[in-house]
Amino acid sequence: MTTVRTPPPPRLPVRDKAEARDRAWGGVSPMLTRLAAERATGVLVRERGTLHLAEGRVVHAESPLAPGLDVLLTARGTLDADTWNQAVAEADGAPGAGLLLAGRGRLTRGALELCHLEALYDAAYFALAPSSSPGRFRYTGAGRLGAVHPVTVAALEHETLRRRDLLHRIWPDPTTDEAPLLHSDAPAAPGLTARQRAVLHLVDGVRAASDIAHRLGRPAFHTLVDVRRLAAAGVVTRDRAATPVRPGPVRHGTPIPLATRGPQRPSDAAMPEVADPDITLLKRLRDALESL
Repeated sequence: MTTVRTPPPPRLPVRDKAEARDRAWGGVSPMLTRLAAERATGVLVRERGTLHLAEGRVVHAESPLAPGLDVLLTARGTLDADTWNQAVAEADGAPGAGLLLAGRGRLTRGALELCHLEALYDAAYFALAPSSSPGRFRYTGAGRLGAVHPVTVAALEHETLRRRDLLHRIWPDPTTDEAPLLHSDAPAAPGLTARQRAVLHLVDGVRAASDIAHRLGRPAFHTLVDVRRLAAAGVVTRDRAATPVRPGPVRHGTPIPLATRGPQRPSDAAMPEVADPDITLLKRLRDALESL
């Protein structure tokens, strides 16, 4: 009997895990994903904010709806306004001003990185919101922006999606995010946190959530969390005469109670693990912002 040996089948290709993870992102802004892949340097201008890129990584973000690095550093007395303004004038911009002050010992590197990351993720949340107009990218040279802590596009998209999901789970109607806020006829719910009381105190029928965030010197996303919890409890409502622009589609779900046991912070929700050092750093530093 003759034995016929057949060659073994070829081994299936093994995908690189890091490459597969990177390909999983791109649902927030395909343009941003392409710019990251080509390691572009420049400025991405979108309807509600601007992202600055250096070699495909995001080094700075701005949005009129989110308090900037200056507000986060000066609101709690970390720096005085005059010192900050002088540094901005010398460094020709906010990111460079922070590095200048850190180099002179007026600001610790840890405090700078923390506030920079919070300001970056905060502004990027609004900049990456769905919009009716396409983004525009302007290629630049190396640029003068100081890179305090560049973050990957994958980390930025992950955090943006996590924040959207958290807000929808708290209260699925996003119209309170940008419209002027009103006190409802219902009595104030018991168990309000100090931060929620501070937000409620500034609700006057004129201010929107972003205005309240600027007045309190807190990240806008933190304020959105409090506003949605107050809305879910029936304590505040929006001015229905106003026509806010919706940041995204409404996804119906079970509202999270206004107050539950444990700390009431945006990081209460479980964050899916991603193999990215920027996510790990943000998880470690998020809660520390409140103590600055």
